[in-house]
Amino acid sequence: MVIVPAAGAPSSYAGFPVVELPAVAYRQFPVGLPHLSMQRLLADFAPDVVHAASPFLLGAQAIAASTRLQVPSVAVFQTDVAGYARRNRLGAATKLAWKVIRWIHNDADLTLVPSSASMTDLERAGLINLKRWGRGVDLDRYHPRNRSTEATSALRAQLAPHGEVVVGYVGRFAPEKQLERFAALRGMPGISIALVGDGPSTPQVKKALRGMPVHYLGERRGSDLDAAYASFDLFLHTGSEETFGQTLQEAHASGLPVIAPRSGGPIDLVDSGFDGYLFTPGDDAQMRASVELLARDPALRRRMGEAGRRAVLGRDWETVCDDLFDHYRAVIRSRTLTVT
Repeated sequence: MVIVPAAGAPSSYAGFPVVELPAVAYRQFPVGLPHLSMQRLLADFAPDVVHAASPFLLGAQAIAASTRLQVPSVAVFQTDVAGYARRNRLGAATKLAWKVIRWIHNDADLTLVPSSASMTDLERAGLINLKRWGRGVDLDRYHPRNRSTEATSALRAQLAPHGEVVVGYVGRFAPEKQLERFAALRGMPGISIALVGDGPSTPQVKKALRGMPVHYLGERRGSDLDAAYASFDLFLHTGSEETFGQTLQEAHASGLPVIAPRSGGPIDLVDSGFDGYLFTPGDDAQMRASVELLARDPALRRRMGEAGRRAVLGRDWETVCDDLFDHYRAVIRSRTLTVT
């Protein structure tokens, strides 16, 4: 059973029930609110384990309910609180945020952490029962062979009519993604910029990049997204608050070199100098130099793209979900031993 914030979800997924509970919108995201029916829903369903994805209000209630029902719970950490606090100069509010996070996650039997950087942050903040668990990538859907499809050829003709090197990005247009930093590429010859996505920062991004060779491709899904990745020559991620960085994996699976900040999730995903480059967060000159190096060297792009593809071959969803099931079994076994 899947319990989600109300946002127009179908009543079932893969043959299993989906239950929507009241929510409010925050920066275009539905935030689930605690609801009296949560404990009843879990009690009636009688699960072997509760999986709380990025728990906040609704997820915290689910963990608390599972504790009362003596059902083991697994929480997944997905928010870079430290990075968000630094960017917004929250100061004392950061301590309160970590206190809430400790309260939520330490009530769970296990918290799964996406990256080594997040693990360090959580350990410093006093969280317990932590294990690493990354994300999978669809190796068949995101594939270098997509480069030769008709859809990709048509998109390439639009993005690079004169053979430009296409610098691409996929993701939300939000403050933490820092897309305005693409402005550091202003005046670089022979490039075209393709941005896939949308979000609350779209007006600010368009203002910062006005006059540059930027193509705004909007939100893309399915084969349209596959073609977008395949139309890029390299992938640039500017945000320094990624706990993981799923689009970096998708870019690597598509055979692209990746440039990203040396911060958070990308540290684990990019082998700098081998399948892309990591730059010092906030160092626009270093970021630009990395793009210039790849833009003028097609052989290097090809070599790094092939290395990136090889790097993700062991991260297919089947393997990653097998690891998740192992974590489920471990907390169920641990809770059983504790009870007996």
